Amino acid sequence: MNKPGCKVLVVGRDAVWLREAIKGLNHNAHQESGAFGLSFVPAASAADAQVAVRDDGSIQIVLIDSQDLDQPLLPFVDWLGDFRPELSLYVLLGRGEERAQVANLLGETLSGYFMRDEQDWAGWRHILQAEIAEKAATPFFDALKRYVELAKDSWHTPGHSGGDSLRGSPWVGDFYQFLGENTLRADLSVSVPMLDSLLHPAGVINDAQALAARAFGARRTYFATNGSSTANKVILQTLLAPGDTLLLDRNCHKSVHHATILSGARPVYLESTLNRRYGLFGPVPKQTILDALAAHPSARVLILTSSTYDGLCYDLAPIIAAAHECGVKVVVDEAWYGFARFHPAMRPTALECGADYVTQSTHKVLSALSQASMIHVNDPAFDAHLFRENFNMHASTSPQYSIIASLDVARKQAMMEGYTLIDRALGIARELRELIAGTGVFRVLELDDLLPAELASDAIRLDPTKLTIDISDSGYSGAELRDILLERFNIQVEKTTFNTLTLLVTIGTTRSKASRLLDALMRVARDKRTPRRPPQLPALPGLGRLVCLPRDAFYEAGEMLPLLDDDGRPNVELAGRVACDQVTPYPPGIPVWTPGQQISDEAVSYLGRVTRMQKDLELHGVEQDGDGYYVRVLRLEDEQMLKFDRNAR
Repeated sequence: MNKPGCKVLVVGRDAVWLREAIKGLNHNAHQESGAFGLSFVPAASAADAQVAVRDDGSIQIVLIDSQDLDQPLLPFVDWLGDFRPELSLYVLLGRGEERAQVANLLGETLSGYFMRDEQDWAGWRHILQAEIAEKAATPFFDALKRYVELAKDSWHTPGHSGGDSLRGSPWVGDFYQFLGENTLRADLSVSVPMLDSLLHPAGVINDAQALAARAFGARRTYFATNGSSTANKVILQTLLAPGDTLLLDRNCHKSVHHATILSGARPVYLESTLNRRYGLFGPVPKQTILDALAAHPSARVLILTSSTYDGLCYDLAPIIAAAHECGVKVVVDEAWYGFARFHPAMRPTALECGADYVTQSTHKVLSALSQASMIHVNDPAFDAHLFRENFNMHASTSPQYSIIASLDVARKQAMMEGYTLIDRALGIARELRELIAGTGVFRVLELDDLLPAELASDAIRLDPTKLTIDISDSGYSGAELRDILLERFNIQVEKTTFNTLTLLVTIGTTRSKASRLLDALMRVARDKRTPRRPPQLPALPGLGRLVCLPRDAFYEAGEMLPLLDDDGRPNVELAGRVACDQVTPYPPGIPVWTPGQQISDEAVSYLGRVTRMQKDLELHGVEQDGDGYYVRVLRLEDEQMLKFDRNAR
């Protein structure tokens, strides 16, 4: 296993003192058998330090000589904090009264101070090494490893008893071999007190969450073991009471729509933009959001998705500021952007823009197991008790401890080498963009290609690690090319539309994988078919009038009506009825109607067209019986009982 290496950058103009300090600190570090490969490197100026911090991800701490810096201390420290917030910053002081002045200027930005004239190399090295140890700690993972090593006899759940029921079995012993001994020994239960409780953390889980909050820039962080889907539900149930108004992007993840049902909120849907050429959704226009805030002064919460599945990121700061001026809490679903904190090319994050709550699917873009997610809280009026009650309502009393450990480990890796790994991923993404264009058939779409016209002035950014490839000139559909890459070249892509493939470049992407991908695309390009005229999705109809709360419509039994009539045409009997379920065709993945909404002629016609146009269509929220689709609607007599004037608060 590779050994870690950590560097402390010592910054100062006094060449004699700097040379002596580096020599003394490194001599002391080499005498100690530290676990982090600690070494000290010099920078003779602030400009040299900036280059070093930019080029060397192994730098973990910057030690600044405040008396001998070639530029003002405050702007330099601000730059370091903005560029790489995971860095620990220490300052060398000359006089006792200087400490108060520096503390006044920099507040909590600094991790600590040393007196320059003391030249206490051993003392300084000891404190700096302890700082690295704190950042690199994995309290829960370490406790889990220790417990597994103790090899305790299990007289508690789970029933496989550390794998003993599987090991040696002639029928299922292969499952034991496949997972491995440690995986099964680490599959424990709340019967083990030393591993703390996810539902009421007071030990190692609490410590791990506190380290995550520090890493991601939150006041509090909570681990979730059943994905951001549940995390979104927990937050919205905490913030909303039945009848409260929620502003939400029409294309929010389905968990947000489920949370709307569970909370009893009254939704105001903000129309998403749609790139019809590629079947890709975009953010809600900024002006649409501002208009909705002005039109709904009683709104309690605004929830947005940034980045989108295809990598489009809002200019969040002015939107969040406007919402806060209206007294509206802002929740950002950052499921696809959880790594952004650790590289300046990806920032600012939603938390840095002022979001009150952020959900991140850590497993999507960092080194965590599937279902591993985090909830970050910066709400100054956070009700911890109410949040905990809602969290416990959704969380399992038997969480998977390996998932919790993976969150602990993913946070450590992001802190210690996230900058290096993300920088490598960005480099690979840049190279792939150029090389894929060189095939002459495939092309990675840029921001201007992806951005609907309505967003041209909204300062939208593109996450460059999400590669959306235009395959129109290949003559293949997205589904056909996906299958070719899988079956012929052993390459699995993230998603497709009728004329695009989406690939994720992650911190686990290697140049070897990139080479194999490029080789496969070049081979397919040589065998290309005659390009076909790509279909364009029909214009998405506007959402119908909200007749009753989504919760009320969803919990009615309703009745099932066919989407199409016997001749395959849109069923005219659906028009004007009230939906009980959310119906979403994929692609593009935007709901055509949601519970409680009146179904329009245009919506029924739209579904009829897309089901005819797209043979590989997934239609969520319907029941399929043979070749026919059926949708659930309120019975007419129930509509009168549930309409809004009977739900007045």
